[in-house]
Amino acid sequence: MTSEGLKQNLAGFDYTPRPRIVFGVDSVERLPEIIADVKGARVLIVTDAGIIKAGHLERVTALLSKEKILYFVYDKVKENPTTLDVQSCLEMAKANNIDCLIGLGGGSSMDTAKGCNFLYTNGGEMKDYWGVGKANKEMLPLVAIPTTSGTGSECQSFALIADEKTHVKMACGDPKAMARVALLDPSLTLSQPFKVTACTGIDAIVHAVETAVTRKRNRLSLMYSHESFKLCVQNLPKALLTPGDIEARSAMLLGAAFAGTAIENSMLGAVHAAANPLTANFGIVHGHAVGIMLPHVVRFNAGDNQALLEYGELASAPEVACVSEGLDVAVEKLIARLESLLNLAQVPRSLEEAGVSEVSIKKLASEAASQWTCHFNPRPVTAGDFEKLYSSAFEKRGEGDSAVI
Repeated sequence: MTSEGLKQNLAGFDYTPRPRIVFGVDSVERLPEIIADVKGARVLIVTDAGIIKAGHLERVTALLSKEKILYFVYDKVKENPTTLDVQSCLEMAKANNIDCLIGLGGGSSMDTAKGCNFLYTNGGEMKDYWGVGKANKEMLPLVAIPTTSGTGSECQSFALIADEKTHVKMACGDPKAMARVALLDPSLTLSQPFKVTACTGIDAIVHAVETAVTRKRNRLSLMYSHESFKLCVQNLPKALLTPGDIEARSAMLLGAAFAGTAIENSMLGAVHAAANPLTANFGIVHGHAVGIMLPHVVRFNAGDNQALLEYGELASAPEVACVSEGLDVAVEKLIARLESLLNLAQVPRSLEEAGVSEVSIKKLASEAASQWTCHFNPRPVTAGDFEKLYSSAFEKRGEGDSAVI
């Protein structure tokens, strides 16, 4: 198939640039200045034990102490934070009458900080903010400092919080929840072990691929999707094989932030809809869950002519393929490159390998079909379609060998 005759039907957008992005090696040294800019005087740092072990918290608190900025530390962040985790963070925030938040770490730290911000300023429970734009009052300034290159949460207005009892993930979004400043210091990502670099890097790539084809995509979001994809596809291998390569780490950190900006402006699709039940039911790490499902969803979505074109053009950005060869060829080359990156990142290549039971597919499909991001997928996707996608992903396949649905 060729691209001739296909038209890009893109949505309009209303974009106010936020957050402010401060990027560069050792840019974390500017933190006291940034806290002063947002008028923070009683700062709650939201982080986890791994960040403390890596020495990042000590570096941040030393900077604040030097400028006599009062801070408090909540260090109990867990992966895939729940409503109980947010409540625990909220109690510390209330006890210390804070006026500013710092999310230091990966997406879980930033999600916990955002969740706390919702409840601290607007009251109620997290379920009250499930959806978009449900906060009525202004929120405290948040400074997001990612130490991983994957979620792009620093550039999103959503907090992804799981219900403590049901484990259902609630996407709670509001423009007021967006960080005031995203402080991107590549030196903070050098401490990432291989598995974290791999999982977060794959997550960023999935974000770039999904946002490039959603129904909400637009000229602005595509600009970020394509630049993110180019940065991450070219630099993830370098970051994995040469972890001290600061240029590769810089590109991955910026690529993840750009993908987060793309999400904010175009949302996600069926890959994340399929991945969330895998994490909730089987505890599969998010980067592995989205990675396993990605090639299968790309093949599924390529059944839509417009998505086929978008995939072909995305692959052209880092010269993975060229649309002049034909869109079908371009998508095959895109899938082959994605498969190669998944193998390099040591992502399980099947649901069976990841510990999923085949008898659970029907239940997983039902849950996937109820996920919010389904609505933005370029091709309508039903529970029956998810059953086929999960079945396709169940058996181990080689590079470029995901089944056609």
